[in-house]
Amino acid sequence: MSVTETITRSVRLAAQLSKSRLSRWQEMLPAIAAQEDDLKALSDYQLRKSSLALRHRAKSGEPLDDLLIEGFAIVREAGRRTLHMRHFDVQLLGGMAMHNRSIAEMQTGEGKTLTATLPMYMASLTGKGALLATVNDYLATRDAEWMRPLYQALGVSVGVIESNMPPTSRAKAYQCDVTYGTAKEFGFDFLRDRLVKRQMAQGSNDFLGRMLGTGGAGPMVAGQIVQRPMHFALVDEADSILIDDARTPLIIGAAPSEAQKLAVAAYKWSAESAHHFVEDEHYEYDHEKKSVELTAEGRRLVRNLPKPPSLDELGMVFMYDYIERAIRVWRDMILDRHYIVRDGEIVIVDEFTGRLAEGRRWQAGIHQAIEAKEGLEVTVESGQAARITVQDFFGRFPRLAGMTGTAATAAGEMKKIYGLHVVQIPTNRPPQRMQLDSVVCGTSEEKWDVIVDEICEVHATGRPVLIGTRSIDKSHILSERLTAAGIPHQVLNANRVAEEADIVAQAGQPGRITVSTNMAGRGTDIKLEDSVAAGEGLHVICTEMHESARIDRQLIGRCGRQGDPGTYRMYFALDDELLRSGLGAKAADRLKQVGSTVAGPFDSYERLFSRAQRRVERRHFRDRKALLYFERERKKVQRQMGQDPYLDTPG
Repeated sequence: MSVTETITRSVRLAAQLSKSRLSRWQEMLPAIAAQEDDLKALSDYQLRKSSLALRHRAKSGEPLDDLLIEGFAIVREAGRRTLHMRHFDVQLLGGMAMHNRSIAEMQTGEGKTLTATLPMYMASLTGKGALLATVNDYLATRDAEWMRPLYQALGVSVGVIESNMPPTSRAKAYQCDVTYGTAKEFGFDFLRDRLVKRQMAQGSNDFLGRMLGTGGAGPMVAGQIVQRPMHFALVDEADSILIDDARTPLIIGAAPSEAQKLAVAAYKWSAESAHHFVEDEHYEYDHEKKSVELTAEGRRLVRNLPKPPSLDELGMVFMYDYIERAIRVWRDMILDRHYIVRDGEIVIVDEFTGRLAEGRRWQAGIHQAIEAKEGLEVTVESGQAARITVQDFFGRFPRLAGMTGTAATAAGEMKKIYGLHVVQIPTNRPPQRMQLDSVVCGTSEEKWDVIVDEICEVHATGRPVLIGTRSIDKSHILSERLTAAGIPHQVLNANRVAEEADIVAQAGQPGRITVSTNMAGRGTDIKLEDSVAAGEGLHVICTEMHESARIDRQLIGRCGRQGDPGTYRMYFALDDELLRSGLGAKAADRLKQVGSTVAGPFDSYERLFSRAQRRVERRHFRDRKALLYFERERKKVQRQMGQDPYLDTPG
């Protein structure tokens, strides 16, 4: 089965499950439309008064479901007046899906930001607050400010949580009717509030300061609780946050011990010594688990290598661990692919979105090993004062919903883990996106040559082209080749976050060439210039398949927005890393040999990429399920011991 067939089958199954729910909600659309003329006749004051009356009814105990028709009609009218944007019927359906504890899958350009105002408004009527979680501060601030006039017209207050915001400002933002922010900030505030509450219960004046001394999330004033009780959370880019980031723990560090400080010398020595070790002679490498294990000869080499006197205090078993970790980092963690160095610090690049994962750190010493590898100051690995996974955090909300452009292929996981249905919302206009024949090359070098040739051909016609790459270093490789070919272009990756919106906004101009990592401007539309929209539209080139089919769909979805024309083509190479990850080292080596020695064609090998992708996706799913099980068991044990399950030190 080809890549496209696999994606199509998953999407078709999700569509079938969506039909029954959509047909039920579509029956409500005429009732909402019937109120439109009466609401248009109201003054701004009268519209606001109608909204406040609806809030009074909700607070008096009237079910929100009974208020939905009136509420949606009021929000639609407020959008028309304040933003000059009237919610389409399909956006009303998306709002109904989210109101009914589902994830609305809406294609790129269908107006998810405006759609979100519908369930957020309904949740705000109870007076208990509603949170909208995004992937970064820029999108949270942008969306809140963009939608603020609509909310204010209805008497709904809007708050925004940003990084480095002081506690008093955070508390004020959380007291608003609707609050925008990142999932990370919401999670850290939850943990800090737990620490504050325990401090209050213990009556200790110095406990919190000691626990937060080295926390990656920053210090917080003792005694300041900022969040309200959990009520409703709407997750934007739900697949990215609820699935891709699900295994990422949010951790507030505790003060380091002397033993942990001693480890700094071991990290530095291991980084300097890792190049002495040879695969299959000194260590064995598991390509599926990405783990390193020293052989007897490798352990002998560890014992014989010269070491600084300070390491005499560490046992040899620990030295083996440091070397294995250093070897793995040298092999697997690549600069400008998995991380960047900025202002003397390691900043993780999210493998799924291509964005910088600000504030996140690898665990189990990996972060420190990378710092040593890059010759940076090794930060002391701290203990944990509090932790929670993204999965666990959002699972605590009584009401949870989401929206994204790519969730159908993960519908099963959303249901199993979060109890959320994925509902596919139809597009406002019929899509005109066209797939061109995929190209399978023998080697990556051949693939880049063919891609550059195609870019030149399309560029000559005046059409804009968006090229998606999996990593920053790959975007640099393509950029260098385009420069050599004399093709002007823009590069959009994690190193240019501040310019992201402007670059994406211009990507639909005639003749514009944009090279992008997987982020591809998520959350920002590529709007086509009129002459482009009247022609063949944007052309998207997928340079390599991602480990997740959802990310491939996200990139493909950049063309053909809101009924615009567009085309896309996928490229593959038989030495692709995905084949090694999904099919194993032996199969990958055989395919690499074929690609470098056989003339081709290689079209028949396309199905192997789809198979490799499915295997990697299943492995990641198993990892997330195992994490969920582990977290549940850990919390159960801590509750039995009378401890707070989110605070790692006894309370």
